[in-house]
Amino acid sequence: MAGPSGEAHLTLMNTHTLPPRDEMLTAFLNRDGAYEGVFVTGVRTTGIFCRTTCSARKPKPENVEFFPSTRDALLAGYRPCLRCRPMVRPGEVPSWLEGVMSAVEGDPGRRWRDADLTALGADPTRVRRWFQAHHGMTFHAYTRALRLGAALGRIQEGDTVSRAAFDSGYESLSGFSEALRKLAGAPPTRLDGAPLLQVTRIPTPLGPVIAAADAERLYLLEFADRRMLPTQLRKLGKLLGCVYVPGTNEVLRALHEELDEYFAGRRAGFTVPLASPGTPFQETVWDALRAIPPGETRSYLEMARIIGRPTAVRAVARANGQNRLAIVIPCHRVVAADGSLSGYGGGVWRKKKLLEIEEGGAGY
Repeated sequence: MAGPSGEAHLTLMNTHTLPPRDEMLTAFLNRDGAYEGVFVTGVRTTGIFCRTTCSARKPKPENVEFFPSTRDALLAGYRPCLRCRPMVRPGEVPSWLEGVMSAVEGDPGRRWRDADLTALGADPTRVRRWFQAHHGMTFHAYTRALRLGAALGRIQEGDTVSRAAFDSGYESLSGFSEALRKLAGAPPTRLDGAPLLQVTRIPTPLGPVIAAADAERLYLLEFADRRMLPTQLRKLGKLLGCVYVPGTNEVLRALHEELDEYFAGRRAGFTVPLASPGTPFQETVWDALRAIPPGETRSYLEMARIIGRPTAVRAVARANGQNRLAIVIPCHRVVAADGSLSGYGGGVWRKKKLLEIEEGGAGY
């Protein structure tokens, strides 16, 4: 099957910052051992992920993506490579665990239980603690991730929910439904024919952001710790009738690159295609926000006048706060009438930093 696409989980994504893609690609193609532990590589055409030093034939560059940890690759739907065994790094796995790892690799769709570990001569508590310490997840979470990730990957490629569930080791659709509900916030029946928005977590100097996009446009960009984020996700999901799944696509990859350039002071505006559905009034306000030049600010009163509604200052403020696309639709450029930095969903301290970044890079 074709490999899945994704490099993040909505809540579990490791916030470790990866090296530039070109650097990682060079390291992977050259089997550079110096990058062991820095990233793992997912191969879309095979659905597996590998260590940097994997001896298998290298895929085309456009068919690979990179993850900061094995956990992230698993949750994006990739399977560990049986040749380089990325879950079993040299010198890392003790001899008492080797039998367990070999057994799981031989039967990844199996529902492993403590009794199975005991039968293999391993103490379940010891196994759980080792996985938690080395991979940030328990053994059972690891095997669930293997099965759930594989099923999600197949669904995203067009397979039916029932076939993906049963072929990935789920004994019933209800079991798969519960696992998917926890992950994507929706039962799997909604995935059949429903729009899919892939969700990724992107690290920035001001903290990680959550982004959601389909193959064509970006729908959501919020700081991960914003209290309104769950509400924004629910409202957008209801508005679009969509389902969120962990993953990435060309829109999200382009966004990540443009955010890096923006925070480095090398980019003034964003070219990522946006979708910001709302009421006619909200969309008018959001369009006006995008017209504010970097390095400049407007007051709420000025914004009301710009859109031809000079008495709608409070409504403008509400629409400003309801913006789902932080930074790229620059609601941070709106300030109080006296020029002070009024409330901002991501925190006033972030608003201050964003304005400083734009003032410093005004020449671009």
